[in-house]
Amino acid sequence: MTINGTQTKPEETPSPAETVAPVRRKSLVREYAEAIFIAVLLALVIRQCGVQAFTIPSGSMMDTLLVGDYILVNKFLYGAELPLTDAHLPGLRKPRRGDIVVFKYPNDESRDFIKRIVAVEGDTVQVQDNRVILNGRLIDEPYVRPGSIPAVPSAHCGYLYACDPLVVPAGSYFVMGDNRDNSQDSRYWGFVHRDKIRGKAFLIYWSWNAESHWPRWSRLGHWLP
Repeated sequence: MTINGTQTKPEETPSPAETVAPVRRKSLVREYAEAIFIAVLLALVIRQCGVQAFTIPSGSMMDTLLVGDYILVNKFLYGAELPLTDAHLPGLRKPRRGDIVVFKYPNDESRDFIKRIVAVEGDTVQVQDNRVILNGRLIDEPYVRPGSIPAVPSAHCGYLYACDPLVVPAGSYFVMGDNRDNSQDSRYWGFVHRDKIRGKAFLIYWSWNAESHWPRWSRLGHWLP
Protein backbone atom coordinates (compact mmCIF):
# COMPACT_ATOMS: atom_id res chain seq x y z
CA MET A 1 0.00 0.00 0.00
CA THR A 2 1.06 3.64 -0.37
CA ILE A 3 0.77 6.52 2.04
CA ASN A 4 1.35 9.97 0.58
CA GLY A 5 3.09 8.33 -2.31
CA THR A 6 5.44 6.28 -0.09
CA GLN A 7 5.48 2.58 -0.63
CA THR A 8 5.10 0.62 2.62
CA LYS A 9 5.03 -3.03 3.37
CA PRO A 10 1.91 -4.59 4.78
CA GLU A 11 2.06 -5.50 8.45
CA GLU A 12 3.06 -9.10 8.97
CA THR A 13 0.98 -11.35 11.15
CA PRO A 14 3.20 -13.34 13.55
CA SER A 15 3.22 -17.06 12.95
CA PRO A 16 1.84 -19.35 15.68
CA ALA A 17 5.39 -20.40 16.52
CA GLU A 18 6.33 -16.80 17.29
CA THR A 19 3.49 -16.13 19.66
CA VAL A 20 4.15 -16.27 23.38
CA ALA A 21 1.61 -17.90 25.63
CA PRO A 22 0.94 -16.25 28.97
CA VAL A 23 2.83 -17.88 31.86
CA ARG A 24 0.57 -19.76 34.21
CA ARG A 25 1.73 -19.51 37.77
CA LYS A 26 1.39 -22.58 39.94
CA SER A 27 -0.85 -22.25 42.89
CA LEU A 28 0.87 -21.74 46.23
CA VAL A 29 -0.53 -25.04 47.47
CA ARG A 30 0.88 -26.91 44.48
CA GLU A 31 4.31 -25.30 44.89
CA TYR A 32 4.48 -26.30 48.54
CA ALA A 33 3.22 -29.81 47.76
CA GLU A 34 5.90 -30.34 45.10
CA ALA A 35 8.64 -29.01 47.38
CA ILE A 36 7.53 -31.30 50.21
CA PHE A 37 7.33 -34.30 47.87
CA ILE A 38 10.85 -33.70 46.55
CA ALA A 39 12.21 -33.23 50.08
CA VAL A 40 10.59 -36.45 51.30
CA LEU A 41 11.82 -38.35 48.24
CA LEU A 42 15.39 -37.13 48.77
CA ALA A 43 15.21 -38.03 52.45
CA LEU A 44 14.04 -41.56 51.61
CA VAL A 45 16.79 -42.01 49.02
CA ILE A 46 19.46 -40.79 51.45
CA ARG A 47 18.07 -43.03 54.20
CA GLN A 48 17.93 -46.06 51.93
CA CYS A 49 21.21 -45.61 50.09
CA GLY A 50 23.40 -43.28 52.12
CA VAL A 51 23.20 -42.58 55.84
CA GLN A 52 20.63 -43.65 58.44
CA ALA A 53 20.29 -42.69 62.08
CA PHE A 54 19.86 -45.23 64.89
CA THR A 55 19.69 -45.04 68.66
CA ILE A 56 21.32 -47.41 71.16
CA PRO A 57 18.72 -49.02 73.46
CA SER A 58 20.88 -51.50 75.42
CA GLY A 59 24.28 -51.83 77.05
CA SER A 60 25.63 -54.68 74.89
CA MET A 61 28.24 -52.42 73.27
CA MET A 62 29.42 -50.61 76.41
CA ASP A 63 31.69 -48.80 76.84
CA THR A 64 32.08 -48.08 73.12
CA LEU A 65 28.38 -47.23 72.78
CA LEU A 66 26.14 -46.25 75.67
CA VAL A 67 22.39 -46.40 76.12
CA GLY A 68 21.07 -43.13 74.73
CA ASP A 69 23.77 -42.69 72.08
CA TYR A 70 22.46 -41.63 68.69
CA ILE A 71 24.59 -42.85 65.82
CA LEU A 72 24.88 -42.51 62.06
CA VAL A 73 25.30 -45.62 59.93
CA ASN A 74 26.98 -45.61 56.52
CA LYS A 75 24.88 -47.80 54.21
CA PHE A 76 26.78 -46.85 51.06
CA LEU A 77 30.11 -48.34 52.17
CA TYR A 78 29.03 -51.98 51.88
CA GLY A 79 26.46 -51.35 49.13
CA ALA A 80 23.05 -49.75 49.53
CA GLU A 81 20.04 -51.95 50.17
CA LEU A 82 17.50 -52.34 47.41
CA PRO A 83 14.00 -51.55 48.76
CA LEU A 84 11.88 -54.50 49.91
CA THR A 85 14.70 -56.99 49.32
CA ASP A 86 17.90 -58.26 50.95
CA ALA A 87 19.86 -57.47 47.79
CA HIS A 88 22.57 -54.79 47.81
CA LEU A 89 24.16 -52.57 45.21
CA PRO A 90 27.94 -52.90 44.78
CA GLY A 91 29.79 -51.31 47.69
CA LEU A 92 33.20 -49.75 48.24
CA ARG A 93 34.41 -52.70 50.33
CA LYS A 94 33.32 -55.74 52.29
CA PRO A 95 32.71 -55.72 56.06
CA ARG A 96 35.94 -56.24 57.99
CA ARG A 97 37.03 -57.46 61.41
CA GLY A 98 36.55 -54.68 63.94
CA ASP A 99 33.71 -52.95 62.07
CA ILE A 100 30.72 -52.03 64.21
CA VAL A 101 27.71 -53.02 62.10
CA VAL A 102 23.94 -52.72 62.21
CA PHE A 103 22.11 -55.79 60.93
CA LYS A 104 18.76 -57.52 60.93
CA TYR A 105 18.52 -59.75 64.00
CA PRO A 106 18.47 -63.32 62.66
CA ASN A 107 15.75 -64.46 65.05
CA ASP A 108 13.49 -61.47 64.34
CA GLU A 109 14.31 -59.47 61.23
CA SER A 110 11.96 -56.66 62.21
CA ARG A 111 14.57 -55.68 64.81
CA ASP A 112 17.98 -54.13 64.20
CA PHE A 113 21.01 -55.20 66.26
CA ILE A 114 24.43 -53.61 66.53
CA LYS A 115 27.60 -55.60 67.25
CA ARG A 116 31.27 -55.75 66.30
CA ILE A 117 32.60 -58.15 63.67
CA VAL A 118 35.26 -60.39 65.24
CA ALA A 119 35.60 -63.01 62.48
CA VAL A 120 34.93 -63.07 58.73
CA GLU A 121 34.38 -65.85 56.20
CA GLY A 122 37.11 -68.46 56.30
CA ASP A 123 38.29 -67.55 59.80
CA THR A 124 38.43 -70.15 62.54
CA VAL A 125 36.97 -68.60 65.68
CA GLN A 126 36.78 -69.85 69.25
CA VAL A 127 35.60 -68.04 72.38
CA GLN A 128 36.92 -68.90 75.83
CA ASP A 129 36.02 -66.83 78.90
CA ASN A 130 34.77 -64.04 76.62
CA ARG A 131 38.15 -63.95 74.86
CA VAL A 132 38.38 -64.45 71.10
CA ILE A 133 40.86 -66.95 69.68
CA LEU A 134 41.15 -66.21 65.97
CA ASN A 135 42.88 -68.69 63.67
CA GLY A 136 44.57 -70.26 66.65
CA ARG A 137 45.83 -67.02 68.22
CA LEU A 138 44.39 -65.03 71.12
CA ILE A 139 43.71 -61.54 69.77
CA ASP A 140 44.08 -58.20 71.53
CA GLU A 141 40.70 -56.49 71.99
CA PRO A 142 41.18 -53.09 73.66
CA TYR A 143 37.54 -52.19 72.99
CA VAL A 144 36.15 -54.92 75.32
CA ARG A 145 34.51 -53.44 78.39
CA PRO A 146 36.75 -53.65 81.48
CA GLY A 147 35.55 -56.44 83.72
CA SER A 148 34.08 -58.49 80.87
CA ILE A 149 37.10 -60.80 80.89
CA PRO A 150 37.21 -62.97 84.04
CA ALA A 151 40.40 -62.76 86.07
CA VAL A 152 40.31 -66.48 86.72
CA PRO A 153 39.93 -68.71 83.62
CA SER A 154 37.04 -71.16 83.63
CA ALA A 155 36.86 -74.53 81.91
CA HIS A 156 33.07 -74.21 81.53
CA CYS A 157 31.61 -72.90 78.28
CA GLY A 158 27.92 -72.07 78.10
CA TYR A 159 27.80 -70.79 74.54
CA LEU A 160 25.94 -72.55 71.75
CA TYR A 161 28.57 -71.54 69.17
CA ALA A 162 32.37 -71.31 69.21
CA CYS A 163 33.11 -73.17 72.44
CA ASP A 164 35.16 -75.32 70.08
CA PRO A 165 36.97 -73.94 67.01
CA LEU A 166 34.37 -72.97 64.40
CA VAL A 167 34.95 -72.03 60.74
CA VAL A 168 32.94 -69.02 59.53
CA PRO A 169 31.04 -69.96 56.33
CA ALA A 170 31.29 -68.01 53.10
CA GLY A 171 29.27 -64.79 53.09
CA SER A 172 28.89 -64.84 56.88
CA TYR A 173 30.29 -63.06 59.93
CA PHE A 174 30.75 -63.82 63.63
CA VAL A 175 29.77 -60.79 65.71
CA MET A 176 30.00 -59.99 69.41
CA GLY A 177 29.18 -57.13 71.75
CA ASP A 178 31.96 -55.23 73.50
CA ASN A 179 30.17 -55.84 76.81
CA ARG A 180 30.80 -59.57 76.77
CA ASP A 181 28.81 -60.30 79.94
CA ASN A 182 25.67 -58.61 78.61
CA SER A 183 25.39 -59.32 74.90
CA GLN A 184 23.19 -61.63 72.88
CA ASP A 185 25.41 -62.26 69.88
CA SER A 186 26.84 -64.94 67.58
CA ARG A 187 27.81 -67.07 70.58
CA TYR A 188 24.09 -67.73 71.13
CA TRP A 189 22.36 -67.50 67.72
CA GLY A 190 25.09 -68.06 65.16
CA PHE A 191 26.36 -66.17 62.14
CA VAL A 192 25.17 -62.99 60.44
CA HIS A 193 24.79 -63.31 56.68
CA ARG A 194 26.14 -60.57 54.47
CA ASP A 195 22.75 -59.69 53.00
CA LYS A 196 21.40 -58.93 56.49
CA ILE A 197 24.02 -56.27 57.27
CA ARG A 198 22.58 -52.78 56.84
CA GLY A 199 25.69 -50.68 57.28
CA LYS A 200 28.66 -49.57 59.38
CA ALA A 201 28.30 -47.26 62.38
CA PHE A 202 30.68 -44.32 62.06
CA LEU A 203 29.58 -41.37 64.21
CA ILE A 204 27.86 -40.51 67.50
CA TYR A 205 25.95 -37.33 66.70
CA TRP A 206 23.98 -37.06 69.97
CA SER A 207 23.96 -38.70 73.38
CA TRP A 208 21.40 -38.43 76.15
CA ASN A 209 21.81 -39.65 79.71
CA ALA A 210 18.34 -40.68 80.87
CA GLU A 211 19.48 -40.94 84.50
CA SER A 212 20.82 -37.40 84.80
CA HIS A 213 18.41 -36.00 82.16
CA TRP A 214 21.32 -34.25 80.53
CA PRO A 215 23.28 -34.59 77.29
CA ARG A 216 26.68 -36.26 77.29
CA TRP A 217 28.42 -33.37 75.59
CA SER A 218 31.81 -35.08 75.42
CA ARG A 219 30.41 -37.84 73.21
CA LEU A 220 28.98 -35.59 70.53
CA GLY A 221 30.81 -35.92 67.24
CA HIS A 222 32.76 -38.98 68.44
CA TRP A 223 34.07 -40.97 65.47
CA LEU A 224 33.68 -44.76 65.45
CA PRO A 225 36.59 -46.39 63.58
